[in-house]
Amino acid sequence: MIIKELNGKKPEFGNDCFIAENAVIVGDVVMGDQCSVWYNAVIRGDVHYIKMGNKVNIQDGAVVHCTYKKSPTVLGNNVSIGHNAIVHGCTINDNVLIGMGSIIMDDCVIESNVIVAAGAVMTKGTHAKSGSVYAGIPAVKIKDLSAELLAGEIDRIANNYITYSSWYK
Repeated sequence: MIIKELNGKKPEFGNDCFIAENAVIVGDVVMGDQCSVWYNAVIRGDVHYIKMGNKVNIQDGAVVHCTYKKSPTVLGNNVSIGHNAIVHGCTINDNVLIGMGSIIMDDCVIESNVIVAAGAVMTKGTHAKSGSVYAGIPAVKIKDLSAELLAGEIDRIANNYITYSSWYK
């Protein structure tokens, strides 16, 4: 793993986190408890800060970055960032699933209890409302988030990644 201090800012980690051997975490990054950063994931807090809550998983190949002095990245609790997703200069609140290969652009706000489908593109400044599922390019609301999706996808995936990371410790 590459954990690098930059411009006097060093990544900080909560308790019980897993960082894969080839993950990259640079600069002003603060991570909560029970987080995991998987193979080939990059979290680059070099141009602005990145703050992550508890139970956040950044899956294989995902990139989390910011915009210089303008748009930091903030991730709430119980957030899953799918494989090869790009999360850039945005705010993602609690209980959110960002699907594989999706792109969340600058100044987007993803409220709590949202699923962004695989391959979706949230264009700059999009505001995703709580209790919704978004899909498409550009992403739009396609349906309400059911209790089954909340438990069966958002909670299940976040909890599974805590289990998966325990296998590697």
